[in-house]
Amino acid sequence: MTIHIATDRKANLAGSVWMIAAMAIFSIEDACIKAASEMLPIGEVLIIFGLGGALVFAGVALINKEPLFSPDVVSRPMCIRVVFEITGRLFYGLALALIPLSAATVILQATPLVVVAGAAVVFGEKVGWRRWTAIIIGLVGVVIIIQPGTDSFSTLSLLAVLGMFGFAGRDLASRAAPAGLSTTILGLYGFLSIVVAGGLFSLWKAEPFVLPGVGVFPYVLGAVVAGVVAYSCLMKAMRIGEVSAVTPFRYSRLLFGIALGIVLFGEQLSFAMLVGSGLIVLSGLFIFWRGRQVEATQ
Repeated sequence: MTIHIATDRKANLAGSVWMIAAMAIFSIEDACIKAASEMLPIGEVLIIFGLGGALVFAGVALINKEPLFSPDVVSRPMCIRVVFEITGRLFYGLALALIPLSAATVILQATPLVVVAGAAVVFGEKVGWRRWTAIIIGLVGVVIIIQPGTDSFSTLSLLAVLGMFGFAGRDLASRAAPAGLSTTILGLYGFLSIVVAGGLFSLWKAEPFVLPGVGVFPYVLGAVVAGVVAYSCLMKAMRIGEVSAVTPFRYSRLLFGIALGIVLFGEQLSFAMLVGSGLIVLSGLFIFWRGRQVEATQ
């Protein structure tokens, strides 16, 4: 089947705008989850957030007359995807609750680097020495941010690292997922994975559920709405223009996350975070640029 995607400058500009919108709204989702976790146990926040998003996507699927379940849902790639989704959502959710929003956001930006490395190892994609060097430099940026072996090091920052690896594994597994599964169904099971992540953590912590107060509902509702809208914007962006032109704008999430962390939570940026985030972004942009150059010569 041939997919017709425009590659002109106007289409690339539109796709870039959708991508920036998606990253801005994802940052709002993160901020809402962090705020809600200050009022409710994080496991409970994840459960409520996951249920809300799953209901929305289930409703969209029913409106589109898509079956909510098919044999493809329990295929091996989907099962692997769910495991990584649970891992990513759980540890990144804990990171949002326990470390600064800006730090969690910056570390998350290393996900594309790990995806490229994983694609080379798992799918045998050709990655030259230049891109491998960029991957290593980007991961060095993560190490600079978390500063192991120094007084500034916090083991809690490893939660964001584990979440980042979980999301990278999810993205890789998504590439192998059956083509018959729509983005709506992937979104449905993605949010159901969040419910499982929250439930597992609540059982492990043996934390009783707390009756949500009126004050927490705007944040939980905001997280659900932001998550669904951001996901939709992301899918729109990836279907307009060229992927290589649109994908680099994922890094705009770093700017939005840092800004919200400073404005809403009074966070401060350290020199190490600035240096580390610079290495991650520059490495990621180089990888996308180099990948485009390689494609052009083939």
